[in-house]
Amino acid sequence: MDYLAGLNQAQRAAVEQTEGPVMIVAGAGSGKTRVITYRVAHLIRKGVDPFNILVLTFTNKAAKEMRERITSVVGAEARNIWMGTFHSVFSRILRVEAELIGYPKNFTIYDSDDTKSLIRAIIKEMNLDDKLYNANHVYGRISSAKNNLISPQEYNKNEAIMAEDIANGRGQLGQIYMTYAQRCYRAGAMDFDDLLFKTNVLLNKHPDVLHKYQHQFKYLMVDEYQDTNFSQYLIVKRLAAVNENICVVGDDAQSIYAFRGANIQNILNFQKDYPDVQVFKLEQNYRSTKMIVNAANSVIEKNQNQLEKNVFSENEDGDKIKVTRAFSDNEEGKIVAEAISQERSLKGLKYKDFAILYRTNAQSRAMEEALRKLNVPYKLYGGTSFYQRKEIKDLIAYFRLTFNPNDEEALKRVINYPRRGIGDTSVEKIMVAADKQQYRLWDVVVNAQMFLDGRSATAVGNFGLMIQSFQATAKSNSAFDTAMHIAQHSGILKDLYEDKSVEGLNRYENIQELLNGIKEFSEREDIEDKGLDVFMQDIALLTNDDNDKDPNADTVSLMTIHSSKGLEFPVVFIVGLEENLFPSQLSLNSRSELEEERRLFYVAVTRAEKKLHLSYATSRYRWGTLNNCEPSRFLDELNPACLELDFQPRSVSTGMDAGFQSERIAWKQKEGDTFSKPKPKGVKTTSILPKAHIPTEGFAPSDTSGLQVGMEVEHERFGFGKVVSLEGNKPDIKATIFFKELGQKQLLLKFAKLRVI
Repeated sequence: MDYLAGLNQAQRAAVEQTEGPVMIVAGAGSGKTRVITYRVAHLIRKGVDPFNILVLTFTNKAAKEMRERITSVVGAEARNIWMGTFHSVFSRILRVEAELIGYPKNFTIYDSDDTKSLIRAIIKEMNLDDKLYNANHVYGRISSAKNNLISPQEYNKNEAIMAEDIANGRGQLGQIYMTYAQRCYRAGAMDFDDLLFKTNVLLNKHPDVLHKYQHQFKYLMVDEYQDTNFSQYLIVKRLAAVNENICVVGDDAQSIYAFRGANIQNILNFQKDYPDVQVFKLEQNYRSTKMIVNAANSVIEKNQNQLEKNVFSENEDGDKIKVTRAFSDNEEGKIVAEAISQERSLKGLKYKDFAILYRTNAQSRAMEEALRKLNVPYKLYGGTSFYQRKEIKDLIAYFRLTFNPNDEEALKRVINYPRRGIGDTSVEKIMVAADKQQYRLWDVVVNAQMFLDGRSATAVGNFGLMIQSFQATAKSNSAFDTAMHIAQHSGILKDLYEDKSVEGLNRYENIQELLNGIKEFSEREDIEDKGLDVFMQDIALLTNDDNDKDPNADTVSLMTIHSSKGLEFPVVFIVGLEENLFPSQLSLNSRSELEEERRLFYVAVTRAEKKLHLSYATSRYRWGTLNNCEPSRFLDELNPACLELDFQPRSVSTGMDAGFQSERIAWKQKEGDTFSKPKPKGVKTTSILPKAHIPTEGFAPSDTSGLQVGMEVEHERFGFGKVVSLEGNKPDIKATIFFKELGQKQLLLKFAKLRVI
């Protein structure tokens, strides 16, 4: 039992309670991964067969880390645990059982690009407005329906759903969903949401299959339970119904994925689902300083809907949290870049010790420009991952066709790449013939002489023969040999090799890297089945968190706060702390939305180990207009004892500290109105925001096409000013205007809404 010696009392109690329903409420930095891995190891040490243990995670990275830790305790037996993401585990089950619900065992898994491509094709076929029926919006609507287990048939019968679509001018969404589902079925394909949706269908329609897995998985553990959606919740509940040896681990304070369908009520109501549950709270934060933990607690305590816990730290007190005010987003970037360079030099840190977190991807621009000017290396998270690059997706499409020739998205992608004389007209004829005869596209391809004429029939027929030759090769060769054969004989390697541009060379090297990865897979000793189709399953299930970032690269990390969950850095900068940006303007319609934004801020704060910097700008461009910005309410909610203002507040104070307290008063002041709390005697305050301009009665923007230097103008918010200069060409003319109250600003005329005086 030596492996339990390093656990604290709460952690050890959670590990040793192996029977019955258990909920582990794990605060930020409380060692939950250690508890999960040791709990699984403890089960095996007690004699539980690893084949009877199911562990569900949200990233492949987390599953890999846990398996490695369990192996260090129990040895090679850890290989036999059913462990992985929801999607990887249940795709594995579907590979075995898919034929029961009408799918081939070698079904293709569509990624988001495949899905959107198919949706766009359906929208075009239905002659719908692709701006109104935006593929991203339609995809999101279908995804939401599946996550709530609403089938296409149920969607089209639901009067409330249909009424909502009609009210939004998208009355054909239900038909698109129906057609999309039919096309996926015909192609023998499932998208990511289907892997859970179809698992629910399987377990619901086939009680014998449900019984089989209920008795196989005698012990269930679910990581990040606060992030589960309804579909995931129902699968777990069904599988645990017989033995009820279910352990969920999570932190309601870090539930930040409602936009993906996550339902915080799953963890909040767990005690109602299992009245005899035993609850363990991991409240000691091992990651952060006391200052950071206390600051995080002071914000999250404002949420009403949460599980009670008292997170604390026994680490050093640490530095106060620096709050910086910038006059623009560009100045904010400059301040952050300079602070990183300075702290790295003075404290002997590496670039990889720093992270910059923001609410939206667009905020990275100012940060990137400032870092480049100071030659600070950085890595931007959320960019195009290796497996999303065009050349990689092209070769993988050939692999997909080899194992599932009914995969229509793969077929359309490569039927004329590299070019082989099969133009858009020929592809259109194939699709029309397939629809008319109710055939699959592949059926038309292999019988091309029946449906096409002349050269196109020959070219399409030869393409079909090539794919059939790949299928024969795959049956008798290793994953690597098959992949190399396809890369060579498809013409992709030759096509990329002949492109001598820098981009062409990079694409060729990327294909080589993919083949290297397949070679490495072929030589692994920890798996028995090393076919190319198995490799395909693995890469199809990679999540956004598993892309090709080098963890050892000495670079500053830039990412959205959503992407930062589960990570930690010695020094963290949270930028753009302004109202309507963070919290987002879209989250201010209800208490539940605002509380999710506050949890997002809590996640950001708790990524920091040693040092935390917060910053905001007093002005930021939006749609070509410079807008005044109000500091985020989250700054106001932080315990002022934890903060250090890295600027002089614009207040004159007597009788009280002229630091953060007077700045808070200024933050509370709303455009000249008195704030709700009484002013301390003798204190004068001036808002850090410019005083609001009251527009002239009957204010209406003028036609500015004839605007000239020297003219006087009025802006609805900035007040009165004089045109200093004009530059650019219509319709993108920029005017530099000196405003009496604010000074000089540059505005894009087509958005500026100026009244010429």
